[in-house]
Amino acid sequence: MYKTLLEGGVKDGVINLHFPKGETQRFGRWGREATWVVKDKATMDKIARNWEFQLGETYMDGAWEVADCELHDLLTILRANFATDNVPCLLRSLVRMVQQWNRLSTSVNNVTSHYDLDRRIFELFLDRDMHYSCAYFENPDFDLEQAQHAKCRHIANKLVLQAGQKILDIGCGWGSLAFYLAQQKEDVEIVGITLSREQLAYAQRRAQALKLNNLRFEFADYREHQGSYDRIVSVGMFEHVGSTYYRPYFHKIKRLLTGEGVALVHSIGHSGPPRVTNPWIRKYIFPGGSIPALSEMARAAEEESLVQTDIEVLRLHYAYTLRAWFDRFQENREEIRERKGERFCRMWEFYLAICDVSFRCSDLVVYQQQLSPRNGSVPIARDYMYRQDNKQHLSASGVGVR
Repeated sequence: MYKTLLEGGVKDGVINLHFPKGETQRFGRWGREATWVVKDKATMDKIARNWEFQLGETYMDGAWEVADCELHDLLTILRANFATDNVPCLLRSLVRMVQQWNRLSTSVNNVTSHYDLDRRIFELFLDRDMHYSCAYFENPDFDLEQAQHAKCRHIANKLVLQAGQKILDIGCGWGSLAFYLAQQKEDVEIVGITLSREQLAYAQRRAQALKLNNLRFEFADYREHQGSYDRIVSVGMFEHVGSTYYRPYFHKIKRLLTGEGVALVHSIGHSGPPRVTNPWIRKYIFPGGSIPALSEMARAAEEESLVQTDIEVLRLHYAYTLRAWFDRFQENREEIRERKGERFCRMWEFYLAICDVSFRCSDLVVYQQQLSPRNGSVPIARDYMYRQDNKQHLSASGVGVR
């Protein structure tokens, strides 16, 4: 079964398939090469029957390895040659609805299953400030710390912060962006909300240690949160909302924003049409997760009469971020294995590698969607987003600076 699939499918790249008794089979004729060492032919048939799920499952089981190449090389060849969305169009919307039925109790459980597993694991592969989202490599030679700092500066510029404003960070994680904003502009008030107990405790302890009186963190779901904010930011959280809740999400943002307010939603997205979540990712990494298409984000915002004042597409930035995470994970793999076991290590290295490859080879990008209830809340030219100090420029642009 697997031979038919590989013989007909591998057009770009070469796979050298090795079995334990020395048998070798070669598929493809030119391009990148990868050596795939597999436990037995039954494993290959299992993968061929359901490769979207079983490729990761069998790797976690230790049923295959790579040799004389990186894991990324094999995954790149497979991703380049085989489609990943085989669900018929008539069933796709129903499948997505079932996958992403993120009621409040479900959302809490989904967040806990990933973000509360062990903070030390994240410390071993993230940057020093614990940003668990796409960095911004405005210079390709940036290290992870520099790229995450650049991401924070870029978002802060897009928020057009002014003295006396109140800011909401939806899905604040370990508080990384909120800490940056609080330290850059002491005369604003920032509230961060999260559904992760582990992240909340960490962020609260750090805020206390840094004596940031203009910053507080709460355990809260965005759907139940109340208040009025001049600015709302959400980084890496919209992917957990679920397509059923896209319009209610933007409805809530509009309710929370003042009339002159500005929101910035930073999310992984498809540059192509909507897709069903990969079954392996859904089971082991992000249950309830949903990657939106830009059309879905735009439609939901339009239905709530939010003006899309800017949309930026970050291409390959997440691939660079994931590669940096993967390398740091490997550098600390022994400690992670001692804490969580070999199967966990294989699960996470597969997750980091396959996501990196997906950003390089498929239609995955990151969208930064800037929104406002009215058209004149931000400057009309985009150069304010790239300045180190916006105060003088904003005043000249007609945006009030108090």
